[in-house]
Amino acid sequence: MASITKRGPYQYQAQIRKKGYPSKTDTFETLEQAQKWAAAVEAEMTLGTFIDRSVLERTTFGDLLERYAREETPKKRGSETELVRIGSLRKHALAARPLAKLRKVDFANYRDERLQKCCGETVRRELTIISAVFTTARELWELPMSNPLEGVKWPAKGQHRERRLEGDEEARLLEAARQSKTPALKLCIILAIETGMRSGEMVKLDWRQIDLTRHVIRLNLTKNGDPRTVPLSARAEDAIRELPQQTSGRLTTFHDARGLRKAFALACKRAGIAGLRPHDLRHEAASQLAPKVETATLAKVMGWRTLQMAMRYYNPTDDELVAAVRKPVTDAVAN
Repeated sequence: MASITKRGPYQYQAQIRKKGYPSKTDTFETLEQAQKWAAAVEAEMTLGTFIDRSVLERTTFGDLLERYAREETPKKRGSETELVRIGSLRKHALAARPLAKLRKVDFANYRDERLQKCCGETVRRELTIISAVFTTARELWELPMSNPLEGVKWPAKGQHRERRLEGDEEARLLEAARQSKTPALKLCIILAIETGMRSGEMVKLDWRQIDLTRHVIRLNLTKNGDPRTVPLSARAEDAIRELPQQTSGRLTTFHDARGLRKAFALACKRAGIAGLRPHDLRHEAASQLAPKVETATLAKVMGWRTLQMAMRYYNPTDDELVAAVRKPVTDAVAN
């Protein structure tokens, strides 16, 4: 039987003690609220459906994020980027809220707030992490909670980027890279254009992965989890040979892909180039290689598991499409 005590003006404390269940106590502004709460909890205990949610009252969303970052994120290949996003989430006001008080509307509001500051694709990535945190909390850590993102409408998927180098942008970009304080920036730009390597792959390159005798770079672990051999064009090989070797054995001094992106953005600003990102150079590489090699070979070079990815990254210009259909028949047969 519940006991309700008046503790002061607008303060009623309800306490429930029942054999086989933890003692439950809560405080309300009115007697009616206290009685309704006590009746509901006692009914659950009687029916055997009671779930102790006190852990949700003691645990904040920030606590959950911290545990996920410590236990789950390090298992992922994209751990560095995810840790940055989790760090930002832990600074948000929602991180201080107890799990028991989080609602679907809180994350709908978070979505709308973030869409005012960044693109839909960025918000989708953040919501993916948040959803994974709650799913792990429920299924692995066995917290008595549902996923508050269930039912929240996510931003629509953005259109695939088709940005490529235009006019003399490549020359201007390389000149700006030469003026950079980071010599490896020029190498990364050339490698991206010539080989289609990802930023994360380039910044972690070690001289032991490079075989200039066979003209290849060997990647032991890539984004999709498979090893890959990257063939080097003469231009890419020359760029590698020009780079002085460091005592660390690494080709670049970038700590991670974010460092490369920042240096790239500064070079673009210096060169007067707008709207270009490092990953766009991967599109550039695929679009330049596509007319020269078979689709299966292109997939091997770029590290794709499916041939459908070629359609995403092959972004020919109007002039290139016209040149392709007007190519002499004899040349097409020979190739």
